Amino acid sequence: MRFMMIVKATKDSEAGVLPSQELLEAMSRYNEELARAGVLVAADGLHPSTGAIRISYPEPGGKPKVVDGPFTEAKEMIAGFTLIEVKSREEAIEWAMRMPDPHGSGEGEIELRQVFEAPELTQDPEALAKLIEIQAQVTRKPGA
Repeated sequence: MRFMMIVKATKDSEAGVLPSQELLEAMSRYNEELARAGVLVAADGLHPSTGAIRISYPEPGGKPKVVDGPFTEAKEMIAGFTLIEVKSREEAIEWAMRMPDPHGSGEGEIELRQVFEAPELTQDPEALAKLIEIQAQVTRKPGA
């Protein structure tokens, strides 16, 4: 089971305030622990929405609409994420509870969401095989 820990943005992260050295070290230790346990898939911070682009689909079959950031509501945006692969929801919660305050300010908030697996999306054997093959291509290590 894969879960994404979504780190919510704050006014500071949206203003481009970088994490302190202490927080970077704490997050590095946490990510190393995830990696040693073999559950870390990916972990990254995101630039503020000043450089972001939103693409919306205002009508079915219509042309997508592009809007440049910044966007206004920091609590609705994402400052970073960690993707883990674990055996259960409970294990995902345990790992999420161990993450340091992602902003180091007492304002940190993490949303934990399970990632859909291919068999949950379709029962069509051909479509399922294609989804599984695409996932395998994405997760293959370079040179493997």
